[in-house]
Amino acid sequence: MDLSITFTGAHLLHASVAACVLNDLYREAGGLGIQLDGVRVRADGGFSESWSSTGIQYTVEVDSPAGAAALEELVAIVDQVAEVPRALRHSTVVTRRR
Repeated sequence: MDLSITFTGAHLLHASVAACVLNDLYREAGGLGIQLDGVRVRADGGFSESWSSTGIQYTVEVDSPAGAAALEELVAIVDQVAEVPRALRHSTVVTRRR
């Protein structure tokens, strides 16, 4: 049985998406008056042989007394405003400063 975990610095890209969505869920819920008792965000994806991202997918689980419609609206709002996913959706150029 292989117990090794494949994790590289590039996988922090996935973690940053999850952290951003998590943070924004709490921020937006506060603004909408929605109580959140707990939130779980999972993000994953892959990389090509040349380390290009093959895409990032995330899921959200929310523990809240709010109704399903209010929670769906909250998640939809966060999907539009979360900064890291928005930046990645528009592609990024990375250069080294000299």
